[in-house]
Amino acid sequence: MLVTACGGSAPTTAPTAAPTQAVADTKAPEPTKAADPTQAPEATAVPADGNHISVAGSTTVQPLAEKLAEQFVAAHPDVKIDVAGGGSSAGVKAAGDGTAQIGAASREVKAEELTTYPDMVIFEIARDGIAIVVHPEVPVDGLTKEQVQLIFAGQITNWSEVGGADQPITVVSREEGSGTRGAFEEMVMGEDVKITDKAIFQDSNGKVRTTLASTPNSIAYLSFGYLDDSIVAVTVDDVAATEANALNGTYPIVRPLNMVTKGEPTGVVKAWLDWILGAEGQAIVKDQGYIAVK
Repeated sequence: MLVTACGGSAPTTAPTAAPTQAVADTKAPEPTKAADPTQAPEATAVPADGNHISVAGSTTVQPLAEKLAEQFVAAHPDVKIDVAGGGSSAGVKAAGDGTAQIGAASREVKAEELTTYPDMVIFEIARDGIAIVVHPEVPVDGLTKEQVQLIFAGQITNWSEVGGADQPITVVSREEGSGTRGAFEEMVMGEDVKITDKAIFQDSNGKVRTTLASTPNSIAYLSFGYLDDSIVAVTVDDVAATEANALNGTYPIVRPLNMVTKGEPTGVVKAWLDWILGAEGQAIVKDQGYIAVK
């Protein structure tokens, strides 16, 4: 799905400097190093030309990026921002290959990706918890992290084994290449335990939620930003899946939401990233159900 945010007329106070000079001078991270999210960027002006931004990657980051694009373009109607999905791996590759100006990844950028694209720069724009969610009629309100691992590995196959009814468990998972899946595998499954091939695989968080809500006895993992009343988040090791618990470090499944660029961003791309990491952008992050990095 491709979403375009665009406007008509130029802003009334368009800067006159060249694109690489119109952005306030801020200290940027070294290439291949993650940008420091604790350092607030200075206010920036949008360049008068070079005003198109293309974004591709994580379907978790996609709706957040769309909202951030919408609000930025509302203030700067000469800017056009295209946001597409495709998964975190595709996003990193698109940025690294130069087919998109920004790649979106809902996981850590892998060492092998940094080896392939040594000039990649990483910007953590938010953090996100991954909730363990079940169909509303599943009579289980909490699991241990080990139980979650064994269920998704296909070693626990009946709810009666974890205190529920005598009903078979249906596992729902994201597809290969998903940032949500990659983070879940890293933090829950570990290197040597694989997700069962008997799971129902879906290619977006939205489809996982829809499948879970309509499939009795099912379980899945889902970004905090997609939680709603159609599903139930269970506790993990007796800790509820809440933003407060993700922030204080007690909830065990939390990941970064990253935007990556090929080399240091300049012009309108830098202006948008600086705005995202500023007060207005981070307020939108929180409004969309994610965890601000400031």
